[in-house]
Amino acid sequence: MAAFAIPSRVADALRSATLQLSGDDARREAEILLGAVLQRGRTWLFAHADAVLSETELARFNALLQQRIEGRPVAYLLGHREFFGLDLRVSAETLIPRADTETLVEHALHLLHGRSGLRVLDLGTGSGAIALALARHLPESEVWATDRSESALQVAQENARQLGIHNVRFFAGDWWSALSPDAAKFDLIASNPPYIDANDPHLRQGDLRFEPRSALVADEQGLADLRRIIASAAVHLRPGGWLLLEHGWQQSEDVQNLLSTAGAQAIATLVDLGGQPRVSLGRWF
Repeated sequence: MAAFAIPSRVADALRSATLQLSGDDARREAEILLGAVLQRGRTWLFAHADAVLSETELARFNALLQQRIEGRPVAYLLGHREFFGLDLRVSAETLIPRADTETLVEHALHLLHGRSGLRVLDLGTGSGAIALALARHLPESEVWATDRSESALQVAQENARQLGIHNVRFFAGDWWSALSPDAAKFDLIASNPPYIDANDPHLRQGDLRFEPRSALVADEQGLADLRRIIASAAVHLRPGGWLLLEHGWQQSEDVQNLLSTAGAQAIATLVDLGGQPRVSLGRWF
């Protein structure tokens, strides 16, 4: 695709980029990309609308803009995404943390409020979003994080180092196999596993086209990994321990049934920011 001619003034560059991008977030995305090039915040862009971009800055902005027009996610272009107040590095080997997943973190912290000396597990940590958010707010507790992708674990470990979060331990392996048979039990287990059906048309739309398929898609209409996690949760939980799972908005009934079959109590489902069923949980005694 041929490059567009980007005007050199900040205001004009933003106006031109907004017209070339599509969607309701076009203006915001243009501001984020230009801000990244200039290493300035959006407030600076507003206050310096007449500032003139150098040829190098124009070239870098145009390169980012072209990639975004082609569909590449903003988070991958910038190499980071904010989640629960944390600035997380992301890569093509990790899912992009989403605001809806903050529902799971918020409720986990609510369940554990006022307690210390806990042990918490994040299965399939990816960039480390859930594990690091919980660890930051539970500094007196120990958080374990697993992932079958060594590349993803490297990103998560780097995020922990950059953020100065030291109460997280990382383990490589596929779900429960990452833990040794005699591994300690947990007060709470959280996971945002793959839950999209392989035939879901959304996989061919938006950011999902660029995210790792192995972190998105599961067999059995998207329920295979959820089923596997739920089936063995009781073995890894302390009495009174909780399991919290993110899932698709149409899967809440299936997940609740799986939790019930596995012996969970206090089963409930929480809605995301859009009001859709997104996180289900259960407790074992």
